[in-house]
Amino acid sequence: MKKESLHEPFEIVCKTLDECPKSEHQHSFFELIYILSGTGRQCINQNQFAYRAGHLFLITPEDCHSFEIETTTQFFFLRFNDIYIQSGALPTGSIQRLEYILQNANHQPGCILKNQPDKGLVQPLIEAIVREYENRDLYNKELIQQLVNTLIVVVARNIARYMPEQVSENTDEKALDILAYIQNTIYEPDKIRAEAVSQHFGISETYLGRYFKKHTAETMQQYITRYRLKLIEARLKHSSMRMTEIARELGFTDESHLNKFFRKQKGCSPTAFRKAGQELQSPGYPA
Repeated sequence: MKKESLHEPFEIVCKTLDECPKSEHQHSFFELIYILSGTGRQCINQNQFAYRAGHLFLITPEDCHSFEIETTTQFFFLRFNDIYIQSGALPTGSIQRLEYILQNANHQPGCILKNQPDKGLVQPLIEAIVREYENRDLYNKELIQQLVNTLIVVVARNIARYMPEQVSENTDEKALDILAYIQNTIYEPDKIRAEAVSQHFGISETYLGRYFKKHTAETMQQYITRYRLKLIEARLKHSSMRMTEIARELGFTDESHLNKFFRKQKGCSPTAFRKAGQELQSPGYPA
């Protein structure tokens, strides 16, 4: 299976197509696809979803996808990678959270715009990006970057509102606030202890535990453990950070503490996990 790479931090492409020129393929980058007009079906990881104007899709690294075009379709593609996320273009306080959200988006077909007000926000955003991209006016690069950043943050918000998977459109607002708090403070272990979270929200630890599990179908500690594990996995797969750097960033006391945590959850050491991932990505490995 063909796997495409991106050689720039981000890339914008606009195409009008009567048929999809590519069979199923994978990326090593993120791709946002907005349907400006037309109808058809999106295929992702062996699932299908009918698309129409106004739908926005997120394709994450390793997803297998293609399109079946029914009527002439105008596509907007925004492709970006980890280099762009880490480049300093995005707000510093949001980078780590955005990275986690994007890497752990549900790999399912369908429009990712779940928050109704954002549907009205995304269309003019994308139209403005296209306009600046085509006109090449004064300061257009700076404007495009700001608009791209805004679009990525809107996408992340829509994904974050429904993480973990059990969170639904009817989930209580305070539960979403607790999830957002944990995501924002995951790098500061003292702030995500049950005592600290309960004090922050003015509720007892006992009630916090029951409330969190009721709305997410897992304990708060299970969620935090899974969150930290995914962050470690992302760094092992997509960065050259040393183990000591990962341990320091994620609040472990030292590399040994990180190794013990990771081995308990995954059954192998971080080094072995990274090596296995590199072997899978090597050019000689069969697709």
